[in-house]
Amino acid sequence: MTQPGPDDRGARCHCGLPAPYDDCCGRFHRGDAKAPTAERLMRSRFSGFCVGDETYLLRTWHPSTRPPHIDFDETLRWQRLEVLQTADGSYLDTDGTVHFHAHYIQRNRPGHMEEHSRFVLQDGTWLYVGPVGVQPA
Repeated sequence: MTQPGPDDRGARCHCGLPAPYDDCCGRFHRGDAKAPTAERLMRSRFSGFCVGDETYLLRTWHPSTRPPHIDFDETLRWQRLEVLQTADGSYLDTDGTVHFHAHYIQRNRPGHMEEHSRFVLQDGTWLYVGPVGVQPA
């Protein structure tokens, strides 16, 4: 997986919002802006997996649950994000959850993963903690 090239920047964002990647999640990946809500962080992280942006994914992972690196599976292509429910995680909150399905193709077979993720706001930045029930240290 690689970062989108200059010709891909005008393509619709992987996260499912109706904006070009460069204007949507690309600005978060580049560090030009921070995700303003837990849901936007979730969407930008999904896009990060789509483009293989390990640096962004690790930077937005809570330090107490962050792995040392991410092993991207070259046989897996993320296709579509379906946000099922959000709770809290807005401009006025310090934590929130996002329940989602992430659809993929692996070895020509469709599949999806489901997670109810927890996010916390730390020093003005939303961070992914892990599945609901995981507490940051």
